[in-house]
Amino acid sequence: MLAFPAKDASSYDLDSQIGFRLRLAMQKHTDIFFKNMDLGLTQAQFAAMARLQTTGACSQNQLGRSVGLDTASMVGVIRRLKARKLISIAKNKEDRRRVIIDLTASGRALIAKAIEMGLRANEQTLSPLTLTQRKQLISLLGLLVSGEDEFSRE
Repeated sequence: MLAFPAKDASSYDLDSQIGFRLRLAMQKHTDIFFKNMDLGLTQAQFAAMARLQTTGACSQNQLGRSVGLDTASMVGVIRRLKARKLISIAKNKEDRRRVIIDLTASGRALIAKAIEMGLRANEQTLSPLTLTQRKQLISLLGLLVSGEDEFSRE
């Protein structure tokens, strides 16, 4: 059972720690994701493309923040998606220092297939839970990360 909080090191229960549980859940979901995703997309690439699919073109910084990636990681994601011709990059007309990222036609076609695969992975990850538990879990996780990005859902 969960013991909150540990009084000292001798009563520390690793199994009751949120970080440990989240890491195990993420490992499980990552395994399921890659078993379902046969389009050569990483989770970060999938997230960036899915965000572009739902929100449309946006700045590279905005896209990175909206999917929880730091600048260096986002640069790598953008570089690989551009190399595959899945996104386009254009200078912002109002501010030439900023770049605008958008899906290409082939990117839109690929993300449509990838979203189907992602939904299947999501279903498999959540399969032990009832619909009510699924909604509760997503809501609770939302509370933990609220305010982290401008696209967070309530």
